[in-house]
Amino acid sequence: MLSNTVQYLIHAFWHVLEHAFQRLGRSHIFLFHIILGIPSVLVRPLLLTKQIYMVGVLSLIIIIVSGMFVGGVLALQLYYELLKFGAENSLGVLNAISLVRELGPVVSGLLFSGRACSALAAEIGLMKATEQLSGMEMMAIDPIKRVIAPRFMAGIISMPILAITFSTLGIIGGHLIGVDLLGIDEGAFWSQMQDKVSFSSDVMNGVIKSIAFGFVATWIALYQGYDAVPTSEGVSRATTKTVVYASLAILALDFVLTALMYGEI
Repeated sequence: MLSNTVQYLIHAFWHVLEHAFQRLGRSHIFLFHIILGIPSVLVRPLLLTKQIYMVGVLSLIIIIVSGMFVGGVLALQLYYELLKFGAENSLGVLNAISLVRELGPVVSGLLFSGRACSALAAEIGLMKATEQLSGMEMMAIDPIKRVIAPRFMAGIISMPILAITFSTLGIIGGHLIGVDLLGIDEGAFWSQMQDKVSFSSDVMNGVIKSIAFGFVATWIALYQGYDAVPTSEGVSRATTKTVVYASLAILALDFVLTALMYGEI
């Protein structure tokens, strides 16, 4: 009896592992076809612009509000810790570095996954469930080039812009709390920030992270929608998986990129 149970568990584990590797392989083939379809997007700028609006512009509200609050809360917490060491005038530089290096790209990526990527997965899944993608193929229209590739490019373009917006609004929120509310010297707030925050090693690291996050999150969203079971339950599962997988991928990728940027790997 015990032997049969062990065999069943091994068989079930192997089946799950095999299925995971199959999906991983299909996702990379899917990505390869998207990359091949990118040149066709460049000749349709209006289509790309529309997708940038859907993916990026409609995500601005949550990015702006979250950036202001995150920057304000960060400044409030840093102030009382720096006050213990008499270094409250360093609030501006610490607030800015925390945002542009880490919080801006990561929090923006998580918000992007929850808002834009879930919408992409649901949209593509519904197009598959209602046989719109199959209809395109019957009319000799490649759905990868016409539907998938523009959304992929829009995600990559929008994500760094959203991250920069988040960091900028976070710095402004930190200024409102630190200077206007807590009374830190405004000159010290901005001068130390300009002196210590490097464009090449701080700002660009955040931009590189945000581009990588946009690439991975959009890829996951489009694949989950394209590979979804064409039913209402299948679309809902694909949407849920998109948010979970994209969020985990962003956090894991953030660790890897941070270690690479600081030479630890």
